[in-house]
Amino acid sequence: MDIKNAQLIVDSWIKEHGVRYFNELTNMAQLTEEVGEVARIIARRYGEQSEKESDKDKDLGEELADVVFVVLCLANQTGIDLQAAFDKKMDKKTKRDHDRHHNNSKLK
Repeated sequence: MDIKNAQLIVDSWIKEHGVRYFNELTNMAQLTEEVGEVARIIARRYGEQSEKESDKDKDLGEELADVVFVVLCLANQTGIDLQAAFDKKMDKKTKRDHDRHHNNSKLK
C-alpha cells in the first residue's frame, strides 16, 4: 500500500467510525503519547532498562502503527500529500547522504 492510499483509508475510517478528526493540537498530543509508547518498548526491550512484566506483551508493530495512523491524520487534516512529501524527502536524502554515510567510519 502506498502512502496516498493509506491517507484515503484513514480518512474513510475517520468519517465512518471517528465522526471527525480531533483538532491538530489534540492529534499532536496523541502523536507524542504514541511515540512515547514506542520509546518505552524500545528502551526496555532493546536498551539497558529491564522490561517490566506488564510490558512484555506489548506489540511494537502495533505501537508503530499507532504512530503512523496519527501522522496520517495530521497530514490529512493539514492538507499534506504525504506521498509527495515523502518522495521529495527520499530524493533529497539520497542526493545528500549517499556519500556521507558510505564515508562514515563509524558505520563500517
